[in-house]
Amino acid sequence: MSSDEQFDSALDLLRRLNPKHTSQNLQAICTLVPDLTEDLLSSVDQPLEIRRCKKTGRDYLLCDYNRDGDSHRSPWSNEFDPPLSDGTMPSEKVRKMEIGANEAFDVYRELYYEGGVSSVYFWDLDDGFAGVVLLKKAASPGGKSQGVWDSIHVFEAVDRARTAHYKLTSTVILNLSTDTEGLGGMDLSGNMTRQVEQDHPVENDASHIANVGKMVEDMELKMRNLLQEVYFGKAKDVVGDLRSIPPLTQANKDRATHQEMINAMRR
Repeated sequence: MSSDEQFDSALDLLRRLNPKHTSQNLQAICTLVPDLTEDLLSSVDQPLEIRRCKKTGRDYLLCDYNRDGDSHRSPWSNEFDPPLSDGTMPSEKVRKMEIGANEAFDVYRELYYEGGVSSVYFWDLDDGFAGVVLLKKAASPGGKSQGVWDSIHVFEAVDRARTAHYKLTSTVILNLSTDTEGLGGMDLSGNMTRQVEQDHPVENDASHIANVGKMVEDMELKMRNLLQEVYFGKAKDVVGDLRSIPPLTQANKDRATHQEMINAMRR
């Protein structure tokens, strides 16, 4: 089997396994086929991990976009942990925008999520720059009911005179689980990816932060609404059909009455 076929098979396998265990499954595949490690890590979205910046004491999120080898760069101190002498760094101009974006999305995180952790990373492109906005919120860790929300927004900004063309790819990884004596166990896990491309006017570097922020805000609102209407709505319908709160005799009686009304209307 060629490397391309192995890569496609690995992606197909990961799509069929429980999204809750993506990190463990990805690590197992990389152990079996080490040559696919870099390609898989850059292609597969997995739940974000939290690390504390040793210099500033602030938490930040780990992903493939702030990784260099086995080290990760902190957006607060711009230093790698473990330390690297030749780690990939953004240019001075892009780093300045990265600092401003981290401050802006830190406010956004507090307003929308009322907690959690956010991190923003930028890097240089030949005709502009690119970046990723990361947001993570966990509820009731370690309890019988748990919930984890991970947002990964990857974008490219290409300069075009007084405007810029933005391409945004957003992924939400959601994991909800409960296991109580009264309700039993339930695990609702999955991910959703959406893309959008837009042109926005640019007056200065700060305009990029505002434009990206508006696009991320709009995308998260759309994806939250879609999750609530489609995924949670469908889960509610399935649970409602499988679990009857009234006695079964009453439910059968209601169905019979409903069928009699339909037959009478047909006649």
